[in-house]
Amino acid sequence: MSTLALDRTEPGYHPGMPDYRRVVGALFAAGLGTFALLYSAQALLPEFVTEFGVSSGSSTMALSVTTLGLGVALLVAGPVSDAIGRTQLIHLSLALSCSLALACAVAPTWEALLALRFLEGVALAGLPAVATAYLREELHASTHARAAGLYIGGTALGGMAGRLVTGPVGEVAGWRWALVSAALLGIGCAVAVRLLLPPSRHFSPGPSDVRTAVRMGRRALSDPALLALYGVGACTVGALVAAFNAVGFRLAEPPFGLGLAAASLVFLVYPLGTVSATLFGRLADRFGRRAVMPAGAFVAIVGVGVTLPDALLAVVAGLGLITVGFFAVHGVASGWVPARAHAGGVSTAQAASFYLFAYYLGSSVFGSLGGAAFARGGWALTAAFVALLLTVAGVLSLVLRRTPVLVVTPAP
Repeated sequence: MSTLALDRTEPGYHPGMPDYRRVVGALFAAGLGTFALLYSAQALLPEFVTEFGVSSGSSTMALSVTTLGLGVALLVAGPVSDAIGRTQLIHLSLALSCSLALACAVAPTWEALLALRFLEGVALAGLPAVATAYLREELHASTHARAAGLYIGGTALGGMAGRLVTGPVGEVAGWRWALVSAALLGIGCAVAVRLLLPPSRHFSPGPSDVRTAVRMGRRALSDPALLALYGVGACTVGALVAAFNAVGFRLAEPPFGLGLAAASLVFLVYPLGTVSATLFGRLADRFGRRAVMPAGAFVAIVGVGVTLPDALLAVVAGLGLITVGFFAVHGVASGWVPARAHAGGVSTAQAASFYLFAYYLGSSVFGSLGGAAFARGGWALTAAFVALLLTVAGVLSLVLRRTPVLVVTPAP
């Protein structure tokens, strides 16, 4: 039986309403554009080595400084949105991000490119910091999980597009035109969001003073359930990044011997994340998040085992299962955070910011450790590390099943 029956007298857009479709379409486009810009530099790392004379290790800074800027800015973007509003921050974030993406394409030096990519990461933080909070405020409660899944699906396609669009353009026309192509994709998404996204109807500005923000931040760090959700996000994305960071090296070695272009095609499994996030979002609406999230972690763990044989089909299938499981867990968890925060009287935007800060910290730290694991013990050690992270996430999701449910008390 559904845990949330559709009561059309409750506030918020629900399926069948034109504005509901506008909201989910706009957030899907926003996620696609944001994450395409974020990952646009990853396929161009060899070009940066040639153009600027940096080492292959140093070239990865073009991506890491962007995620660093995004992670740091997330801690500020949530409280800012509490003061100025969700839609205003989303539009500002996309406009600034696209402008900085174009500026990156004409960067005269390596240092200038890194500085611009860092600022681009800061600008990109506006959308992920408030997207799920906006969905919770504007949509009917029965649709929160599925809408969050559609948004996460957009980010999945964006992550793939950022890698696949710039690669071919960079090979033909150079890295500058490749970054321009990513910027044009981002501009197209920003225009779609401007046309589609309805203004907030249920947003209430919160206090903007520092003392209140610090107090609310402490509350967002004192709920064991929210802390568990932060841990789930960090561990699952760390597992995904560690796997994809190492698989390129594995496929370049015997018995596979694939070139860079062929090996990069493994990112074509990312659309499975769009399907997975949407499907598991619907299942969470029907059966509850507590029942669905452990299943996503289990699917990803099975995927790790499937990758172990030295067979290309097994590797691709296993990565597909890891991707399905990751986006299932992330889609449910990212929608659960603002719902839990709201029920506990915590700023939903700040809670979402803490979740995403943990998420990107996990991506950076565990992703790097995955590369170190491959250097020391090959794919077997990497797979063990990835499985360990997913197991921790699975255990946390089981702990969440026993966490008391918070119920919002209606105002008298």
